[in-house]
Amino acid sequence: MTPIKLTLVVACALVDVDKRVLIAQRPPGKSMAGLWEFPGGKVEPGERPEATLIRELHEEIGITVKEACLAPLTFASHAYDDFHLLMPLYICRRWDGEVRAREGQRLAWARANKLRDYPMPPADIPLIPHLIDLLM
Repeated sequence: MTPIKLTLVVACALVDVDKRVLIAQRPPGKSMAGLWEFPGGKVEPGERPEATLIRELHEEIGITVKEACLAPLTFASHAYDDFHLLMPLYICRRWDGEVRAREGQRLAWARANKLRDYPMPPADIPLIPHLIDLLM
């Protein structure tokens, strides 16, 4: 049996003052293009998940987040065809700067109970009930 590759990706549910969650649409040319997801990215070797989020949120949407403002909420564990994804989901309610798309992606602020209206990768879908429980 071939060992399956484990990929560690970290995601963040940014929550605004109106309790809406930021989601980003994967741009054309990326795997799962067109699907909506929580901002974040792959944890690099030797990098802590919180450091990954701080870096990715700045690169993807131009905001500065302090580690103390990141709170772990839940995680996803999902078997794709060629790898297994482990994805901690953090919640963040405070950041510096204005959210803006920096990588050609579309952004949307959505209520937690409306997140299912957006097509998402299979790993993201089980995270939605946790956000509904927290925010609704």
